[in-house]
Amino acid sequence: MGLSLKNLQSQLLSPTALAYLALFSGLFGLGMSAIFVRFAEAPGAVNGFYRMLTAVVIFAIPLNAQVRRHPITSKRAAWFALAAGACFAGDLAFWNTAVFMTSAANATFLANTAPLWVGLGSVVFFHQRLRPLFWIGLMISLSGAAILLNSDFHAGREVIIGSLLSLGAGFFYAGFFLTTEQARNGLNTFVSWWLAALGSMGCLLVIALALRQPFFGYPWPTYAWIFCGALVTQVGGYMFVNFALGHLPATIVSSTLLLQPVVTAIAAILLLHEPLCLFQIFGGFFVISGVWIVNRYGR
Repeated sequence: MGLSLKNLQSQLLSPTALAYLALFSGLFGLGMSAIFVRFAEAPGAVNGFYRMLTAVVIFAIPLNAQVRRHPITSKRAAWFALAAGACFAGDLAFWNTAVFMTSAANATFLANTAPLWVGLGSVVFFHQRLRPLFWIGLMISLSGAAILLNSDFHAGREVIIGSLLSLGAGFFYAGFFLTTEQARNGLNTFVSWWLAALGSMGCLLVIALALRQPFFGYPWPTYAWIFCGALVTQVGGYMFVNFALGHLPATIVSSTLLLQPVVTAIAAILLLHEPLCLFQIFGGFFVISGVWIVNRYGR
């Protein structure tokens, strides 16, 4: 009995088991992002700025230790990391705004079409060749996006704009992936991410000032929800996913993270009282299926 308990304990504490635990914890953190944005009730750029500021400050000390061991030698890679931050700023500004204009589920489903635009961007900018299954996955996913947009068509102008902003967020998120790929040629994962977070924070500051979105004067629960969102998504989500990537194949991690809209949809039902209609279920299924095909077999 003692031996079996010892074996069970060793299995539960094995690197693989901990990696899966971290992966699903990261998935939960990313999936809850829309809920925290909705609860905070702050303008999109302001919310994003404070969340990135929190992540930048928390990871400043670990970054210093990393740079001491591995100094930054590639200015080109550093500039690409900052460019990735600019793209991520666009993603946050668009998506954080869209969450208030359409359902949390639709906003997340449409924003997660980013892998499709990554594939197309790699063809246009880097002349990569894609497998036929990419184009099949693209058509399936775009069919799902069309179903979601059609479900919003009769819901009013604001909802349609929210869905289009979500698609725009997907474009910016794709730009983040493409520029990060270039940054990683000369930087490790952590340094690249921190520089991107710094660039994102700066761009979100400029966007908020340009749109005259106030940084102060909100009730204390707004700041509390923003801080919680930063800890759970920007800090916790990143740390957990990064740990999982060190112990699991990237294909497993990336495929699992495609379930983020499902987590958001379930959380929205329970916490925001936003039930899914039949169109959203079918549309979301097609979006995730198409992106999974692209992610798994298309490149």
